[in-house]
Amino acid sequence: MRSLHEFVSKVVPNMDLARTITVNYSLNDLIQMFKEHVRITPEGPRVWTQDKKLSDRDVILLQLVASRIASLSNKATSDAMGVAEIEAVTGLYPKTISSRLSELTKSAQVERVDSQGGGKYRVSTLGVNRLGEQLSKKMKAQQSS
Repeated sequence: MRSLHEFVSKVVPNMDLARTITVNYSLNDLIQMFKEHVRITPEGPRVWTQDKKLSDRDVILLQLVASRIASLSNKATSDAMGVAEIEAVTGLYPKTISSRLSELTKSAQVERVDSQGGGKYRVSTLGVNRLGEQLSKKMKAQQSS
């Protein structure tokens, strides 16, 4: 019994410490963070905002977040998207998408997933975090003005 108590007293504090530095966005977290910006439609995940001030990077990240939400809610088979898929749903030019994806990959906000020879991309946890913070700041600035 004493060894069990010693084990628990050593492990539980370490687990609590690990929880304080662990980041993992659940489906509910993503919906709460991005409910003003994305929707899951019968045609698939979409950026759903009238904010013309969003950069191409933000639009691409939002589309990848929408894809992640659709995947986590079993509305899509994968959260990864290719350039052509992003082009079809955002209306951005393929060269613009490729350039922004390259930048986002270098900054670790997007991960490249090689899917049977074709490059597909998914938003990383860091990308979710940074986009969430950025959009939150924009919304607060709009509300105060």
